[in-house]
Amino acid sequence: MSLRAKLVSWNLKRTVKSKPLHEIDPEILRANMDAYAPKKNPPGVSLESINDGAIRGEWHRHARSEPGTTILYLHGGGYVFGSAKSHRAVTFALAEAAAAQVFSLDYRLAPEHPFPAAVEDAVAAYQWLLGQGVEPRKLIIAGDSAGGGLALALVLALKQRGLAAPAGLVLYSPWTDLAVTGASIDANEKTDAMFKAEYIRKGIGRVLNGADPMDPLASPLYGDVSAFPPSLIFVSDDEVLRDDALRMHERLLEAGARSTLISERGLPHVWPIFVGMFPEALTAVRRSAAFIRDTLENEA
Repeated sequence: MSLRAKLVSWNLKRTVKSKPLHEIDPEILRANMDAYAPKKNPPGVSLESINDGAIRGEWHRHARSEPGTTILYLHGGGYVFGSAKSHRAVTFALAEAAAAQVFSLDYRLAPEHPFPAAVEDAVAAYQWLLGQGVEPRKLIIAGDSAGGGLALALVLALKQRGLAAPAGLVLYSPWTDLAVTGASIDANEKTDAMFKAEYIRKGIGRVLNGADPMDPLASPLYGDVSAFPPSLIFVSDDEVLRDDALRMHERLLEAGARSTLISERGLPHVWPIFVGMFPEALTAVRRSAAFIRDTLENEA
């Protein structure tokens, strides 16, 4: 692990893990996270804000974007905070590395809009992209943490509606089990740089608002993942959500889907989104881009 990655993990333990995230006002969490966003887009990547009825978000297009190649990005933040703005570093980087256009969705957040609002918004965004001329065979769904779980839930919702699935999935430390049954929630509490177990357990209430935590659209781990598109899953061996990713990977393989798992030791939760802060994150983005290119070529 690089020195920069160690420093980021140390800082996360000091600034994030030390605070009771499940008790902090959501508006404060959202403002704090947006404050770390890049202030402007990098050379060669355009930024266009979208407010089209119920569809809100940002287009990030690289000058070398292959025609039609699209990534729908679903940000993390426990379904309570995060935004297209807060995740610009990784979406800018994916647009450049994959030579793609990225639509980063601002879905509705809890507790104002509990489950299944985020799933409904993700489905609406997917259908909106199809209406814009994007073909499913050239569309990748990507997401981190809650956004990774939401990406999987989106594919389940598309199956329920009889809609075509995307070409593939890129998932960074996906949160797949809101019933919190993974052993790593407790086993990795000391090694996780960002979360304590109680942050996860006590924060679920304002997301679900009484809904069943084992509903597959809330916890894709319990869904029928047969006929799922190829997936690339990143996870840190030291994070509390490790087992959410490992068990999801196993479920996909058992169902006959193609899934590739990349597990690294010592890195923080959703480490690929820290692109620009330490080299392992950029390596992950480049591996994501290679997977995207290979997947779309196979669909051509």
